[in-house]
Amino acid sequence: MTRDSLKSRLIQQPAPKGYLAEEQGGDEKRKSPTICGTNYPVSIGFIVVNEFCERFSYYGMKAVLTLYFIHYLKWDKDLSTAVYHAFSSLCYFTPILGALIADSWLGKFKTIIYLSIVYVIGHVVKSVGAIPDVGDSTLHIVLSMAGLILIAFGTGGIKPCVAAFGGDQFEEEHTEERRKFFSIFYMSINAGSVLSTVITPILRSDVQCFGSDCYALAFGVPAALMIIATVVFIAGSGLYKKSPPEGNVLLHVCKCMGFAIRNRWRNSDHEAKREHWLDWAEEKYPKRLIAEIKMVLRVLVLYIPLPMFWALFDQQGSRWTLQATRMNMDFGAFVLKPDQMQMLNALLILVFIPIFDMGVYPLIGLCKIKLTPLRKMAAGMVFAALAFGAATIVERSVIETVVEPPPASTSLLKVLNLAEGDILVGVEGHAGLFPQPIAPYQDPGEYKSLPLNDFTQAVTVTLTFNGAKHYFVKSFSEEEAYSLVVHNDDLVVHCNLVKDNIKKSENGMAHLRFINTLNEDFNITVKDEHFYVPSGVGISNGEFVVREKYPNVRCESRSRNVTLDLGLLDFGASYTVILRGRPEAIELTKIEDVHANNVHIAWQVPQYVLITAGEVMFSITGLEFSYSQAPANMKSVLQAGWLMTVAFGNVIVLIVAEGAGMEQWMEFLLFAGLLVGVCIIFSIMAYFYTYVDPDNLDKMYGDEATEEAEDDLQKNPKDGMDMRELGQSESGHSTKM
Repeated sequence: MTRDSLKSRLIQQPAPKGYLAEEQGGDEKRKSPTICGTNYPVSIGFIVVNEFCERFSYYGMKAVLTLYFIHYLKWDKDLSTAVYHAFSSLCYFTPILGALIADSWLGKFKTIIYLSIVYVIGHVVKSVGAIPDVGDSTLHIVLSMAGLILIAFGTGGIKPCVAAFGGDQFEEEHTEERRKFFSIFYMSINAGSVLSTVITPILRSDVQCFGSDCYALAFGVPAALMIIATVVFIAGSGLYKKSPPEGNVLLHVCKCMGFAIRNRWRNSDHEAKREHWLDWAEEKYPKRLIAEIKMVLRVLVLYIPLPMFWALFDQQGSRWTLQATRMNMDFGAFVLKPDQMQMLNALLILVFIPIFDMGVYPLIGLCKIKLTPLRKMAAGMVFAALAFGAATIVERSVIETVVEPPPASTSLLKVLNLAEGDILVGVEGHAGLFPQPIAPYQDPGEYKSLPLNDFTQAVTVTLTFNGAKHYFVKSFSEEEAYSLVVHNDDLVVHCNLVKDNIKKSENGMAHLRFINTLNEDFNITVKDEHFYVPSGVGISNGEFVVREKYPNVRCESRSRNVTLDLGLLDFGASYTVILRGRPEAIELTKIEDVHANNVHIAWQVPQYVLITAGEVMFSITGLEFSYSQAPANMKSVLQAGWLMTVAFGNVIVLIVAEGAGMEQWMEFLLFAGLLVGVCIIFSIMAYFYTYVDPDNLDKMYGDEATEEAEDDLQKNPKDGMDMRELGQSESGHSTKM
């Protein structure tokens, strides 16, 4: 969550000497009413409430997004992960567009209003797409994707504007009040993200609508919060101090670089070689501007390895959430939702920032270890890699409870003996598959792998009972799991081949079916699910039921009603419950076909602690380092670069999720290894980096810049205006919302 909250730490910088920020008229000089005689404008209250609601809206929607793709749209894990990260990536590409619109055309206030409306429309469209009764699955997908695109443009477009607009409300001399405002702003961001990641998963799973999880409500509440955010922001319109568009420094930087490249291409054969390729822009642009761009480029080069960190960090909402669905989420007093675990990152951020600032860093300093910003960032990468190492260990433990689906040309088989004596099973062409006799009602244990010669193959099964052999031909299909249910009628042996469910529920539910060996039909009701179990070794349908204890399950026949004690049906397990004994005294044999999730979700805590520690050292330090190494009027260029690292990090996950095709634990290990390699490269780059002080530009170019800007204005009024606009501070456009 820190990428969003960091914008609160970025305080607008004054324009450097040598540039004359042109005074604007109109609303810019308007003084907003203050709170109780302090220097805090009343208008900031509307901005803080707006940010809280907007962040609740964004993170609440995003918390349930991966599970929505899997359970509602019926996509597989890899496609769900890819689309999740494509959306995240778009959310960090679009802020560049928002900054351009605000600075070059509409101004911050109108940009926030218009793009908030786009944002609201996206939420509404997304919520409508989550209503099962609206159209078919194709329409649901279309509405969902359209909604996500609109949300990405909305949230991304206002990212660079809201914090900067809040900073604009203060007078220049009230820097301390502005700093405290950003701290409050930061708290509103984290409060919105924490509450939303707790509440929306509850709305998703605990409220049932249209016969299943209520995704329409889980998306509808964030939509309502975004409507409130927009209304609150508009309500403060009469109190705001609104600055007109100032021109976007990123465009000017691109123009300068483009001119240098073109000039070099045209004249390099005719003129002497210059020290730096940007020096070819000296014919048109001031030396100070060129020097500032050089400083920015040195930092941007260091950004090249950084997307890999974000590739790992942003998997908290995708791969880590999917890992949580296959874990035990029972804490005794409450049961955690898998998509609620993400809140741990936001909570730990609030704890870790003061611990690192006031504890860890000073202690390291006392040990005479020089911890430079770039070393902190490298250490943050190491922590993130360790987090994925921890995730790998957890994943290896989790998959021990999973029945691996059979590959092509293979089936899985287990034998369930309901006969009155031992059974010896033989399978044609696979002697020794079941070498030992199987006792009555014996737990069948693990599945056996049965190779096939074709997609479907008829196989002769031999059952030996009381010394007599009985032969049956059964048809097996590849990539399926089966139970061979054996029973007898006096000396005659029968068997049924039944398909099994071996896929664990992604929302922690248990799978249940019944086998009835009695001579009466039964109707059994478990929670909201109904099972019809015919007599004579009849097998019911299989259904998913909520994980809980079931001590009093209603079981009805034509002649009697009884209750059954099924005990605990645990997270992710598949059960076969056999009804035996007498109709008036039913005995139960419960067999666990697929083991329950026995790895507790608390084992994810270490990986969240490590990734959050890495975030504190990498993200916060990275932005503060970048801002210390660039001139005040170049802040927005660095913000654009930083946002691009986040966007490209999500692109990396998208590519790996769709193209790698490896087991999840191996994918975690791959990401950890890649980040370690990137960390080594970054450390080498950092070793050769020389720290600079942008304030030295004032000494070098203080008077010269002013003269050059004025001369340029006389020669070319349009370009001269551009140069003056460059002097205006852009630092309010922060990276993170």
